Order: sequence, then structure tokens, then C-alpha cells
Amino acid sequence: MSMTGQISRDRVAVLAGLAAPLALSAILVPFRASFPNTDAALALVLVIVAVAATGNRLAGLLAAASAAVWFDFFLTMPYERFTITRHTDIETTVLILAVGAAVTEIAVRGRQYHASAARREGYLDGMNAAAAAVATGSDPQLLVDQVCGQLTRLLSLSACRYQNGTAGMGHPPRLLRDGRVMFGDAIWDTEHEGLPPGIDTELLVEAGGLLQGRFLLMPRPGARPTLEQRLIAVALADQTGAALAGRRLAGQR
Repeated sequence: MSMTGQISRDRVAVLAGLAAPLALSAILVPFRASFPNTDAALALVLVIVAVAATGNRLAGLLAAASAAVWFDFFLTMPYERFTITRHTDIETTVLILAVGAAVTEIAVRGRQYHASAARREGYLDGMNAAAAAVATGSDPQLLVDQVCGQLTRLLSLSACRYQNGTAGMGHPPRLLRDGRVMFGDAIWDTEHEGLPPGIDTELLVEAGGLLQGRFLLMPRPGARPTLEQRLIAVALADQTGAALAGRRLAGQR
């Protein structure tokens, strides 16, 4: 989903969190004398669950707060006043807030786990594609181009290029094997700053301790690849190095 689409969906979820409990409470007003308040509270909880299912924490919490407020205003005595006189109604209102917050957190965590699983599946697909290219003896340039494309998507790069048999020229930042980035004599704060902006970061391609080449990685503004993504990038470079070394060895026979 595009960033614009995500923002639009989040806005709709927030508006629903504010408006849906109000609308349901107003609909229940003509029937408030004919059924217990607990039934109305359960109906409002269903609305909170529907809003929270979007995975937007703010929307879910707003829905919980809105449900509690309008339950008090429309469905507890004295009606149309922000006053609760019965102890059971106070308990019900507090439960609406507590259950709404809990449901929202569960929904948000579930969506995050789902997104994380989807990303890991994508990473594995990229690794498998590179491994298949190595196993089938693909043309080295095709393999390098394929891995560059995977690195571009994985690390949110604006450009990726490969240089054969060179390293350290110009002393660029370097993505180390442990996922950290060395810039000059210091470790770059990759977690908060992303890859160093406006400059290529080199990722060495090695096999058996022998240098085969390097990928030069130019990040997009604001991109902050995670440690997991950086380690997968190192693994892709290792696969590339093994393939290139194998081709050279075969060519020497």
C-alpha cells in the first residue's frame, strides 16, 4: 500500500473511531428503557472491535473513549448529561474503556506481527531467488543485477551498483558483517539515522576471505533499514561472492 493510501485509511479509521460510537448510541436512544445497559455496552464494544481491527492504535483508543462518553451521555441516567449516578453504570463505563484499550492493543500487535511475517516471507523469497541463481550458474552480470534489485527493495535504496574487485576507494562508509555501519573511525547510528545520507555505503562481496567486489548503496532520504534487513543484505552479498568465486574457479580449469 502506498503512503498516501495508508494515510487516507488511517484518517478514515480515526473518523470512524470518533463517529461510530456516537451514531450507535444515538440509534439506541429510543430503546434505552427496554433493555439493560450491559447490552448496549456490548454493542459499543463490537464497534470498538471493528475500528480496532484496522490496526490503528489511535483510532481504537478514540473509539473506546468515544464509546464510554456517549454511553454515559445517552444511555445512563440521568440522560443527556455527563453524569453517572448508579454504581453499576460507572463499572460498565470503566469496562468499556478497559476492554476497548485491550482489544485495540491486541489488534495492533496482531497487525504488526502479520506485517513482520509478510516482510520475512519477502526476505526469504529474495534469498531463495539468489540461491537458485547461484545453483543454476546464472550469468554473473545477471546475478549481480538481480541482487542489486533485491538490495534496492530491501534497504530502500535510490541506487545500487556493483564494482568488481575494489574496496575502500575513497574510504566510503562500510556495511559490516554484523549489520553495523562503519563511517570513518566510528560506528554510524544506523538505527536512528539510517545509512549515511547523500553518499554511497559499500557492502563487500567476499568468498573464502577473498574480495570479489563491492556493492555501492545509495539510500533514499529518510530510509532506516532495520538490523534484520542489513544482515540479510550481508547474506545476499555472501551468496553473490560465492557464485562469482565459483565462476572464476570454473573458468580457470
